Amino acid sequence: MRFTSVLAALLVLAFACTQKTETVTSTDSTGTVQTKTTTVTATVPAIDTTATAQIKQDAKDAVNNAKDAAKDAAHATGTALEKAGKEIQKKTKKN
Repeated sequence: MRFTSVLAALLVLAFACTQKTETVTSTDSTGTVQTKTTTVTATVPAIDTTATAQIKQDAKDAVNNAKDAAKDAAHATGTALEKAGKEIQKKTKKN
């Protein structure tokens, strides 16, 4: 949800940072030239840096949690394989 909000804010920022200038030149029947220029600048919304920092920290925490979970799973798998190997050795051991 937060990622979507950040993405939406970035898209608004990207498209809102535009300046449009239109120039219209006209000539009347006497040869007088008139030029009119209109410039429109879009207002850029303010970015909540506190919320952005919180989202960034949440993302880092999620990555760290995923890393820790992967390490724990790998350790548990290794331990299970080791135990299974020892059980196989016990059952196949010839006296």
